[in-house]
Amino acid sequence: MTDDQIAAQLAGLPGWRRAGEAITRTYQHTYHECVHLAMYVAAKAREVGHHPDVHITWQRIRFDLTTHDAGDQITAKDFELARHIDEIAAGHGARPV
Repeated sequence: MTDDQIAAQLAGLPGWRRAGEAITRTYQHTYHECVHLAMYVAAKAREVGHHPDVHITWQRIRFDLTTHDAGDQITAKDFELARHIDEIAAGHGARPV
């Protein structure tokens, strides 16, 4: 994707931002709920054939999305999974940071 295409996609995903060749978003919840959220996201990621990098710390979870099999570039798959992550996080009561 071009920089302009990435910017246009990000405009439709409030809270997500670009970090190099990835898009990223952080949520806040209890530690155990962050782990639980990661499991739900992992199941959806398997279903859609795309896998995020997940970072869990005390009361925070961050998702970094890049398409590893496209040479760690941002692709449409990243934005598709970002939309799923937003839905899953909202359903689990995770608060955007």
